[in-house]
Amino acid sequence: MTDLRAENTSRRTVVKAAAAASAALIPLAAVPAAAARTGPAFLHGVASGDPLPDGVLLWTRVTPVPEALPGSGLGADTEVGWEVAEDRAFERVVASGTTTARPSADHTVKADVRGLRPATDYFFRFSAAGAASPVGRTRTAPAPEEAVADLRFGVLSCANWEAGWFSPYRHLAARADLDAVLHLGDYIYEYRSGEYPAEKYVVRPHSPAHEVTTLADYRLRHGTYKTDADLQALHAAHPVIAMWDDHEFANDTWSGGAENHSPESEGEWADRVAAAKQAYFEWMPVRTSTEGTTYRRLRFGVLAELHLLDLRSFRSRQSTIGSGDVDDPNRTITGRAQLDWLKEGLAGSAAGWKLVGTSVMVSPVAFGSVPAHLLGPLGELLGLPTGGLAVNVDQWDGYTADRRELLDHLRDRSVENTVFLAGDIHMAWANDVPQTAATYPGSPSAATEFVVTSVTSDNLDDILRVPPQTVSLLATTAVRAANRHVRWVDMDSHGYGVLSVSAERAQMDYYTVSAKDDPDATARWARSYLTRSGTQRLERTDRPVR
Repeated sequence: MTDLRAENTSRRTVVKAAAAASAALIPLAAVPAAAARTGPAFLHGVASGDPLPDGVLLWTRVTPVPEALPGSGLGADTEVGWEVAEDRAFERVVASGTTTARPSADHTVKADVRGLRPATDYFFRFSAAGAASPVGRTRTAPAPEEAVADLRFGVLSCANWEAGWFSPYRHLAARADLDAVLHLGDYIYEYRSGEYPAEKYVVRPHSPAHEVTTLADYRLRHGTYKTDADLQALHAAHPVIAMWDDHEFANDTWSGGAENHSPESEGEWADRVAAAKQAYFEWMPVRTSTEGTTYRRLRFGVLAELHLLDLRSFRSRQSTIGSGDVDDPNRTITGRAQLDWLKEGLAGSAAGWKLVGTSVMVSPVAFGSVPAHLLGPLGELLGLPTGGLAVNVDQWDGYTADRRELLDHLRDRSVENTVFLAGDIHMAWANDVPQTAATYPGSPSAATEFVVTSVTSDNLDDILRVPPQTVSLLATTAVRAANRHVRWVDMDSHGYGVLSVSAERAQMDYYTVSAKDDPDATARWARSYLTRSGTQRLERTDRPVR
């Protein structure tokens, strides 16, 4: 397992009534920008993450003076206090301490708090020179030996600031029944303003306006995201377990470069990666890794263990379509050490459910039967060339040797109840993961997979500029006909998932929002699929768990 080093350490002024369920417990009012005129202010909210049975990581960012904008390097060292309490009035404080916000860390601070009780709600806050942060709620994980009756996780992916408002965050913040929220990557996007989506479709311009490539750029982009009221609400309401995908760096990142990186005009790739990772660890409630990676495990009692993968730091370059090397055993999406770590962890886990956060889809998908006029838009979503082919080389489809080794390992070691959780492709899927796709369902399923759609990033109807659930129905019918292990796919909706786990089953409830360009968008339940313990297959169910 990756060795993690513990660290010591306005669209709306108030979150709307849609988050009132959490606001009743937590004051989520954003600090007015004017507060920075007289001293330190907490303009980017508070967050917690990576819950353990005895602790949790706390995060905030201090603006010591108005000119100390993210990435500016301005502002003096500032002492910051933190408190954790059993009640929101902070009458029963159980832990406290101080740390220092420094320009070398962009005035972000973390406190890795330990000594807490398992499976317990806590409240936390920060202070600096008389200024108080908003109050956040967090929750510790159950003890490893605890017989947990059920767990519930929000699941998200792909939030493009320019493409829309972050209503899915608000709706998850309003839920009081979540143990944590899992963000599967593309938390930020690196593009210049007006590149994706095109300028005429930009809902709100991001900052900086140019493509982010330097440490200052990545810091400012992260800081811009964390001014969003709905994002602040999410972080203040639940611990967030985050992993990166490609857009935290650049499109289609691999270990030695990216599709969206030019050494001639943007410098050395290693320098850009170092800058992106530094900003990520500064701005996200994630424990900093000594190896500069995010792969790690989190245990939730005897019921579930979550294995989070870093599928960008170690992967081989994506295959050139038509080269025939997708099956090359020397090519990898995980890297040797990480794949061995995952295999060992899955086979040795005593948890009832093995959840694997994989950022990109594991299940194989063929697109040869998709109508010709849809191949181009689907290719744009899936990273395929114009005209389309039967493989998405940025997913596990482009690294079949790693996938085969992993699925064979699940079969050979009789590992049951593995559930892959993915995002990345701006569509919702519910899949069996076949041992051999060509003969499925006559051959076994090795695992199951839930893929969540995007928070705002363009999906098929957005690219085609057509009403949802119209043209896409032709593509979904063709995809399902060519891929019998695909139980369901929605190519148009934006939203989130809620994964519920009990001893008997793991169920994903898919929720969609009414419109990504409406800051007041409503949410509705769309569909649910579950896998029963020991089956490795999905079935549809007609209602959400809650």
